[in-house]
Amino acid sequence: MTKKTGTIIALTGLAAITMHIINRVEFSLSTVNNVLSNPDNKYYEWRFGKIRYTQKGSGTPLLLLHDLTAGSSSYEFCKIIDELAEKHEVYAVDLLGYGLSDKPNITYTSYLYVQSIIDFIKNVIGKKTDILATGDSSSIAVMCAHNDGEVIDRIVLINPQSINQLNRIPSKRTKLLKLLIDTPVLGTFVYNMLTTKEAFRKLFAEKYFYNSGMISEGILEAYREASHQPDCNAKYTFASYMGRYMNTNIVHALKQIDHSIYVIYGTEKIDNQTTIDTYLSYNQSIEAFPISYTRQYPHLERSKAVLDQLEIIL
Repeated sequence: MTKKTGTIIALTGLAAITMHIINRVEFSLSTVNNVLSNPDNKYYEWRFGKIRYTQKGSGTPLLLLHDLTAGSSSYEFCKIIDELAEKHEVYAVDLLGYGLSDKPNITYTSYLYVQSIIDFIKNVIGKKTDILATGDSSSIAVMCAHNDGEVIDRIVLINPQSINQLNRIPSKRTKLLKLLIDTPVLGTFVYNMLTTKEAFRKLFAEKYFYNSGMISEGILEAYREASHQPDCNAKYTFASYMGRYMNTNIVHALKQIDHSIYVIYGTEKIDNQTTIDTYLSYNQSIEAFPISYTRQYPHLERSKAVLDQLEIIL
């Protein structure tokens, strides 16, 4: 072994050890506050792992499906769930790979989530259910109605993902990106750098909220914790998301299903009007409701306005 080779090996080892230490520190800091703990937590034993959920209220059943971005969990509905539970039997789930649900090292796809939700409705809720879904999970709600329409009643979508984005399939580049994130030390380090508290603060200020003054420390802590519970296994869903494995073409489903579909959207979200117009072009019976001065998460930013619209819809 030459001196140069030995130096390279030593530096590589040092870098790996440093990244590992940073990974452990980030995990400890991210989960110390235990924001997601809830005495009402229940778990549905599904074939690929336990799915955490809470159940509140009585009335017609309503299932809440959070977004699929890093740090997403049922915490997303914290500002509207209690009010919804006054008239509905509300179920809020952490989808497999998110929040406090199990996070197996698998490739997460839209089809996997569709099957898990249909099974959850049949085995836990046990009756026809309304669905409120946000962002990327909107495609899951649509495909659930298409695959097993008997278990779904009305569908409400908050800022659904654009049809163009959903049509993008995994490419060589995105497959390599997934492979990178899945690697034990380097991938975990990259993932941790993308899911720090400050990284989430920037995302909320630039993409998720219109009014940055509405970004609370509690929201940032919840997203940070959800992205690291337990350990850093949440990176597997992030890897599949970035690899485009969660995308699915819903055009045929939108044309075929005859369920009542409602869309709530933030007026300040970039290109949102184009997205809404595209959905309406494939299913003209869809009704759309704007929430002014909001972007991706109006139910977190202007919860009262969203509740007012849901009162009309549901």
